[in-house]
Amino acid sequence: MSRLLSFLQRALGTVKHHVGTDQFGNKYYVIPEQRTWTGQSIRARRTVEAVEQDAYKYELGHIPTEWEAWIRGRRKDPPTIEEILKNEQLRQEMSAKGREFLERDKCMQNMEHKNGLVAEPMKTQIKGHASAPGYGKHIPTEDPTSTANTFVPGTWNPKKK
Repeated sequence: MSRLLSFLQRALGTVKHHVGTDQFGNKYYVIPEQRTWTGQSIRARRTVEAVEQDAYKYELGHIPTEWEAWIRGRRKDPPTIEEILKNEQLRQEMSAKGREFLERDKCMQNMEHKNGLVAEPMKTQIKGHASAPGYGKHIPTEDPTSTANTFVPGTWNPKKK
C-alpha cells in the first residue's frame, strides 16, 4: 500500500492533508513524509494557507498563537476551537486584571503623596551636562556669542583689559 501511495504522490505531486481552519479563515495543512524516486526521504512539513495572500498586509495576530506553535513543531497535535477560545478568554481576563492593578497602584501612590508618606519627585534645577567643566556655574566670557546667521565677522570688538 505504501508503494502505491508513494507512486501516486510522485505522479500527482505532493499531497496536503487538511488539518483545520482557524476563526480568521486560515487553513492549515500537513504534508506527510515522502520518499523520492532515488530513495531520499523528505521530512513532513506543516503549512498554512493564509486568507490574506499579500505578505505586506500580514499583521501580528493574524495567525493564532496555538496554530503558530503547531506549525513550528512546538506542539504535536493541532489545537481545537475550544482550546483557542478558552485561551483567548484567559488573555482577556489577564489584561483586565492588569488594568485593574495599574489603577489600584495609581490610587495608592496618590494617597501616599497626599499623606506625605512619599516625597514628590523634584524637578531638575540645574541645566547642562554633568561632564561639562562649568556645570551649574555661569562664567561670563568676552568671547563672541552668536546665533549663527546674525554674526558678522569683523564687527565684534572685545573690551581691553
